Amino acid sequence: MGDVKLEHVSKHYDDVTAVDDMNLDINDGEFICLVGPSGCGKSTTMEMIAGLTIPSEGKVFIGDREVTNLPPKDRGVAMVFQNIALFPHMDVYDNISFGLRLRNYDKEEIDRRVNRAADVVQLEGMLDRMPDEMSGGQRQRVAIARAIVRNPGVFLMDEPLANLDAKLRVHMRTELQRLHKELDTTIIYVTHDQAEAMTMSDRIAVIDSGQLQQIDPPLVCYNEPANLFVAGFIGSPSMNFLDGTVTENGFESTNIDIEFDPADVGIEAGREVTMGIRPEDVYLIEDKNLVANPSHEIDAMTDVLEPMGDEIFVYLKLEEGAGASLDEDAIAMNDQLLMSVAPDTDVEEDKDVTVVLDRSKVHLFDTETGKAISHGIESTVQASGPTGTEAESDD
Repeated sequence: MGDVKLEHVSKHYDDVTAVDDMNLDINDGEFICLVGPSGCGKSTTMEMIAGLTIPSEGKVFIGDREVTNLPPKDRGVAMVFQNIALFPHMDVYDNISFGLRLRNYDKEEIDRRVNRAADVVQLEGMLDRMPDEMSGGQRQRVAIARAIVRNPGVFLMDEPLANLDAKLRVHMRTELQRLHKELDTTIIYVTHDQAEAMTMSDRIAVIDSGQLQQIDPPLVCYNEPANLFVAGFIGSPSMNFLDGTVTENGFESTNIDIEFDPADVGIEAGREVTMGIRPEDVYLIEDKNLVANPSHEIDAMTDVLEPMGDEIFVYLKLEEGAGASLDEDAIAMNDQLLMSVAPDTDVEEDKDVTVVLDRSKVHLFDTETGKAISHGIESTVQASGPTGTEAESDD
């Protein structure tokens, strides 16, 4: 069985806590991605599953066995690392079969397993090649085949595509998805690249400062983030955030007001909240008819344009003279708003524009705790007119 369970697992290094009270249940056959910024504890979590690191507290289970203190060789796992680490003096066959030969498997069984693994990762006809005769992607497939021949219950992959170029990473993502379907085994994959996590995994475990923030399918993490950290980390570019206060009429901030009935989302007037909206849910006024539940009209000025081919990112200034910054913190400022528009949209820098927000895609978070309050504001209040004007009810 390839199910994995962590019960209250922590890892401390002197006064540093790398993993803090981690509880994780991974089902047999799942593809799970551990994601988070550098230093968040995702690799340490994987190392504790592999047996390379012993937890300071808690228990690790693989299948129906507790393996907390077992050495890696007795856990039924195989690892693929960021550093491919092939033996340069051995051909592909010898690299793949090295672990089997150490365990004294007979020649017939080694041949059978190597040929099967080579077929799975599409290395047929390359078994007599040397590593320096192969591309980066081919060498990575050799490393994966070396793990496959062990028939592990769990594959552990620690950023195996990080050293490949962008085009090859996209190709290898597809290869890993095909591999998962063919082997039908558990894969735990560490990455800081959310594109890898979103496209490959059955569920994403988002980690920050050693703590599990959310574990859910990719689209749930994207559409219903559990807190501000997940909302800001999942999605590229990041979600817009604006701090404000709940009033009897809705959300109020320095530059944006959004009408809704606080009772509809179970919050009280006077509460400090952070509003979040993704760039694709900000619309130019001429596209207002595409929005079923638009906010009040918001006046802004275009600042920086970033053509991306299939879309244009438009940085908006909500206040006269507020300069835009292109680092990730810019989107968190109350005088900034990032919008995504179609590539053929007629938009120019330093021009006045009017935009609306899709209220059904507005997220509200508690400013103090960061926890999500609401995902979407469905209100009977009909927005009309520019920001700050009186809204009319549907009555």
